Amino acid sequence: MAESETGQERSEQPTNKRLEESRKKGQVPRSKELNTLLSLLFGATGLIFLGGHLVVGLTDILTTGLIVTPLEMESPIVLSVNLGSALKQALWLLVPLFSLLTIGAFVGPLVMGGWAFSTSAMAFKIEKVDPLKGMKRIFSAKSLMELIKAVAKFLLVATVTVAVISALFDQFLSLGSQNIDSSLAHLGYLVGRAFLGFCLALVLIAALDIPFQLWDHSKQMRMTLQEVKDEMKETEGRPEVKDRIRSLQRERSQQRMFEQLPEATVVITNPTHYAVALKYDEKSPRAPVVIAKGRDLVAARIRDIASEHNITTFSAPPLARAIYASTEIDQEIPAQLYLAVAQVLAYVYQLEHSLKVTDPKPKPPVNLPVPDDLARGLN
Repeated sequence: MAESETGQERSEQPTNKRLEESRKKGQVPRSKELNTLLSLLFGATGLIFLGGHLVVGLTDILTTGLIVTPLEMESPIVLSVNLGSALKQALWLLVPLFSLLTIGAFVGPLVMGGWAFSTSAMAFKIEKVDPLKGMKRIFSAKSLMELIKAVAKFLLVATVTVAVISALFDQFLSLGSQNIDSSLAHLGYLVGRAFLGFCLALVLIAALDIPFQLWDHSKQMRMTLQEVKDEMKETEGRPEVKDRIRSLQRERSQQRMFEQLPEATVVITNPTHYAVALKYDEKSPRAPVVIAKGRDLVAARIRDIASEHNITTFSAPPLARAIYASTEIDQEIPAQLYLAVAQVLAYVYQLEHSLKVTDPKPKPPVNLPVPDDLARGLN
C-alpha cells in the first residue's frame, strides 16, 4: 500500500475535488507509447497513400534545384529566388503528411486522459533536483516498467525489421529493373509498408503500457483518511461553523416570524408548551396560514407579542399540537383541520364583535374535531 510523506497509508479512493485539482495541474494518465504509436500509425498511413507521390515530387524538385543556369551563376538574387521557390514547393508537398502526424500527436492525449493543459507542470520544483527523491524515482516500479519497455521495444523492432526486410526483399531488389519514376514511387510505397510494420510492433508495448499508466495514476491519486477528512471540512465547513450558521439562520427566521406576528388572526396555544399563530383573509381563496409557531420560550414570546397587539389567544391543546406537528410556517393548514379551525375563527369573530357592541361574550367551542393521528403528532 502506498504511503504519504507523513507515513500514513493512501488507502482511500480520490475524491472528485482531488481529481479536478490534479487535472488542473496537468496530472492525468498519459501513455507515451500510445502517443508514439498513434503518431507513427498516422505517419505510416500517410506514407502508404502518399509515399509514391512524395518521392516523385521531391525528386523533381531536387532535380530542378540542382540545375544551375549561367544566368543564375551570374545573379545570386535569381538563385535565391529559385531556392525559395523550391523550398515552398517541398513544404506544400509535405503538408498532408505533416497534417496527419499532427493529428496523430493530438489524438493520443485525447484518447487517454483528455485535454489537460497546465503551466504548473512546467514550473520549477525543488523536489525534482532532490537526490533522495531522484534515487526513489530511479528504483521505482515506474522506472522498472520503463526499462522493460525499452528492452521490449528494441527486441520487437529488431524482430519486425528482420521480418519486414525478409518479406519485402524481393520487391526491393526488383526496383533496379524499373524506370526511375516508377522505381521511386514503388520505393515510397515499400517504405510506408515497412514503416507500418514497425508501428504494429509497438501495439503490444502500448497494450501493456496503458493499463500500467492507469494503475500508476490511480495509485498516485489515492488519499489518506486524514486528507479525506480535511477535504470534507474544507468543502462542507467545520462543524462548529456550520452550527453557528444554523443558529444564525434560526435566529433570523424567528425574527422574521415575530415581525409578521402582529398580522395574525388568532393564536392557538397548548396552553403553555406550544403556540401557533394563524392568519386568515376572508377575501383570499387560501385556507388559514401558519405565520408563527414555537414551543416553550418561543411559545411564551408568541403569546406576549399577541397580548401586546390585542390578538386573541385561544387555548386548544390537541389543535395546537396538531397544527404545530403537521404544518410549517407560511403553509396552509391541512384539510383535516379545516372544521376545527373554522370553529375557532368563528368564535374569534363573534368575540371581537361582542366587544364592539357590548354584547355578552360567546361561549368558546369545545370538543373540536381534531383527528387522533394529528393530535398525537408530538406524543
